[in-house]
Amino acid sequence: MIGPALVAGVAYLDPGNVASNMTAGAVYGYLLVWVVVLGNVMAWLIQYLSAKLGIVTGRSLPETLGTRMRNRWARRAYWLQAELVAMATDIAEVIGGAVALNLLFGVPLLWGGLITGTVSIALLLLQSRRGPKTFEFVVIGLVVIIAIGFTYGVFVAPPDPAGIASGLMPRFEDSGSVLLAASILGATIMPHAIYAHSALARDRFAPGKPVFGDETQGARTPAPLEELRGISTARLLRATKWDVTIAMLIAGTVNLCILLLAAANLAGVPGTDTLEGAYAALDAGLGPAVATLFAVGLLASGLASTSVGAYAGAEIMHGLLHIRVPLLARRLVTLIPALIILAAGVDPTLALVLSQVVLSFGIPFALIPLVALTAKRDVLGGFRNRAVTTVAGVAASVFLIALNAILLWLVLTGS
Repeated sequence: MIGPALVAGVAYLDPGNVASNMTAGAVYGYLLVWVVVLGNVMAWLIQYLSAKLGIVTGRSLPETLGTRMRNRWARRAYWLQAELVAMATDIAEVIGGAVALNLLFGVPLLWGGLITGTVSIALLLLQSRRGPKTFEFVVIGLVVIIAIGFTYGVFVAPPDPAGIASGLMPRFEDSGSVLLAASILGATIMPHAIYAHSALARDRFAPGKPVFGDETQGARTPAPLEELRGISTARLLRATKWDVTIAMLIAGTVNLCILLLAAANLAGVPGTDTLEGAYAALDAGLGPAVATLFAVGLLASGLASTSVGAYAGAEIMHGLLHIRVPLLARRLVTLIPALIILAAGVDPTLALVLSQVVLSFGIPFALIPLVALTAKRDVLGGFRNRAVTTVAGVAASVFLIALNAILLWLVLTGS
């Protein structure tokens, strides 16, 4: 019963995370360790709520919102912001894969982006034709590669324990640190991961075939989901807690290792606020093995996360607009912005970090409805949130919205 959270958790290991955490460690040392830890704690709650919605209702978050939003213009406006967030996600993932191919094989960035997009289409075709279990198996294999690639360097050059302890104290240094904090949170708690996890849980535990209940009056009433699945919802939710815990432990550990690797070995080194510069500095300081594994991890990150992002984008469109777009057409539309950025010669790392900031502004639109829906009896029945869970969800929402408001103020005032 474990798997959906590990796939959704790839969103927490995408190239945007790598860029944000690497930049944070290289520029501010251990200052933002607390942001990574806090973001991962909030991510556990959010991903569990998303999976619970999909398991209990048999519908994804976009599907649930699509049926409850009666005003079609409101539904379209909501879809538009969710679609923009999905495109921002794709930018980070495709650019990350392109940079990794360039570092490993010297492939030009534009061609690297095309290759990354092509592989993501192949992974999506695998999911649609072979089912969720096969897709999970492949993605989890990529997660193993990501974990090895990004954590190896920490064992070669361990960080300072005192520095880690000091980084657990919540604080900012300047507006740049606030920008990076928002970027880290945008990369950690990603809107498309919220949408995707509810759909992944729905698909993973979907009944094998339709079964109908009492027909004594000639009615064909669908049987309860528990009867269709042959397993209790309570048991599925217990297994999901383990699934989410394992996925978040992996994602949190890897993200923290990326920041600590940069803080311990790249702080103050010129040019290390870019992925290319960080790769060169790791090669010079820790050897080619660490640098190569870092690039391999970045490549696996781009390939895995872009397929999950495209899956989320398709679910957003289907759930909110009630239409299905052919997979290839859908993938090409979201791939174009990333390819334009690569062709225009925009600094890849800057594009990655700013894409995560865009994602952070999409968080409230996914998080607030999620917390509200999972607290409703008419949606989840006896599995609705307890009061303490709802309070924790509201607190996380308020914190994230407040941080985004501060960031917006800093940007508008030029501070």
